[in-house]
Amino acid sequence: MDDQRSDASEDETIVDSEQGNVLSHIISQLRPGADLSRITLPTFILEADVESPISFMAHPEVLLPTTKIDDPIERFVSVVKLYLSGWHIKPPGVKKPLNPILGERFYGYWDYDDGTRGYYMAEQTSHHPPKSSYFFMAPEHHIRIDGTLKPRSKFLGNSAASLSEGLAIMRFLNRGERFFITQPNMYARGILFGKMKYELGDQSIVRCPETGLVADLEFKNRGYFSGKDDAIGGTIRDTKNNKSLFELSGVWNGKMFIKDLTSGKQTLLFNAAAARETYPKSRPIEEQGERESQRLWQNVVTAVKNRDHDAATDEKTKVEDMQRDEAAKRGEAEWRSDLFRKVQGGPGGSEQDEEELDWIINAKIDGATPEEQVAQILSIAPILPKAQLDGANDTAAPSAPPRAAAQTSTAESEKVAPAPISRRNSIGDNEEFVDARS
Repeated sequence: MDDQRSDASEDETIVDSEQGNVLSHIISQLRPGADLSRITLPTFILEADVESPISFMAHPEVLLPTTKIDDPIERFVSVVKLYLSGWHIKPPGVKKPLNPILGERFYGYWDYDDGTRGYYMAEQTSHHPPKSSYFFMAPEHHIRIDGTLKPRSKFLGNSAASLSEGLAIMRFLNRGERFFITQPNMYARGILFGKMKYELGDQSIVRCPETGLVADLEFKNRGYFSGKDDAIGGTIRDTKNNKSLFELSGVWNGKMFIKDLTSGKQTLLFNAAAARETYPKSRPIEEQGERESQRLWQNVVTAVKNRDHDAATDEKTKVEDMQRDEAAKRGEAEWRSDLFRKVQGGPGGSEQDEEELDWIINAKIDGATPEEQVAQILSIAPILPKAQLDGANDTAAPSAPPRAAAQTSTAESEKVAPAPISRRNSIGDNEEFVDARS
């Protein structure tokens, strides 16, 4: 494979005549710049958000050692490496939208080689505008991530854009450090004719207020007459000493390099072309609640696997109509989540300076030991399969606080707090139903 991924075939998909006709009908009703979030789109354009953040936990070989690095600059470089490692996990085309419904959830977990686990949970906490909030923690490794995705979809003629306004905060609990992370914008090119291609563009930032280190990153789109597909660039700066430390270059789906500006030495930071991601495990579908993604969308999944776009769109519409009926029944009452709560920002607030998160997990996870933290996490939601959950409860630290509200969903009629399983596990690698970033 070309080191720089000059062959873009893995990022491209031919739009067949059936798909093109459906798209043309819908997009003929829009004007450039229109907001796509309120349009019921066919099942091969966008993507559900509650699962997409797992891409940045999908390289445990990069994630887990980071908190063990003593030098703060090297530790920050490792965080930037982790951030850049997830963008290559994308579809071989931009095909399906399962735009998440309000209260849709996802729970997953990773079994790591050292016998520890990482735990993940997410929920669609707002429908208009769309917001997906998520939580990840690997207690034995002192890593916690809180985040909210806030995409704004725009129609741009032969392209669609997902403008990313969300924030993630990674916390290294053993270091007392926070890393504020933004995202680049995402583009689907060629949605009306030609080849559909997934691209990243514009700027993003990784910053640590405790150390003053900042990474200014740029995802570069190819221009009409010049440029390179999928290129990145950027610098790492020490803002406390007003000094540039490193320069970044390469392509986000191939080799990425870091250059030490003091010594002039350039080294390989991460090779996405050779990387192999690790996806989370999830509970069997028969154990899932009605609002867990895999169960919620299983009829759509089946239709897409059968390449029946009409049936897939019909099934998707049924789910969306259910959401509209629920909204009508609520009337003027505000929908409330029991899994996440609104951030308490402002002076003296528990999340002061973290207001852009909007939502954060609605539980205290402050156990004195990793075992106690695991027990607290498992008291929030049924992340593990029942057999493993029963075993974990048998050995859990007794000091874990109970969580009464989390076992019933505010979204209508779930008997347990539900969570969607990764749809990657239910669709073959060569099927059309593949994960894409919104």
